[in-house]
Amino acid sequence: MGEYEQFLQEKNQIDYLLEKGFSFYKVSENLSGAIVEFRKSDHEQELVHVLTPNGRKYFSALLLQQVTNKK
Repeated sequence: MGEYEQFLQEKNQIDYLLEKGFSFYKVSENLSGAIVEFRKSDHEQELVHVLTPNGRKYFSALLLQQVTNKK
């Protein structure tokens, strides 16, 4: 799979979770990407492993938007 296709897959996973009411909870970054934890409630959580640079930029922009909208 090419990098663009992988980015689209990551983007779709993130968009799907946000549409289902999940929000960003925790991000753990390492040299191979980022593990993004989403939570809907204390009992519902999902993890997305973001590997592509464009995927990391995409979730960072959405996370920033989430944080600024809460203020």
